[in-house]
Amino acid sequence: MANSPQAKKRARQNERRFAVNKARRSRIRTYLRKVEEAIEAGDQAVAAAALKEMQPELMRGVAKGVMHKNTAARKMSRLSSRVKALG
Repeated sequence: MANSPQAKKRARQNERRFAVNKARRSRIRTYLRKVEEAIEAGDQAVAAAALKEMQPELMRGVAKGVMHKNTAARKMSRLSSRVKALG
């Protein structure tokens, strides 16, 4: 249990950051799922549109420290090559 005022404040801040980061991660996963579903359906136009929507959201996650830069780049690369293969 946190005893010092600084430790108590840190605990409060960590709770808030956890909630914000959890919401961001959830939002990113939703966009990823939309692309995956479009790829599964085999519709390239919808998949390409979903991919275009997903990219800024993924990079925002990187900027906010929710995701590593290389992880986001890898996900974008793999999904874009799968979308391209549909055509």
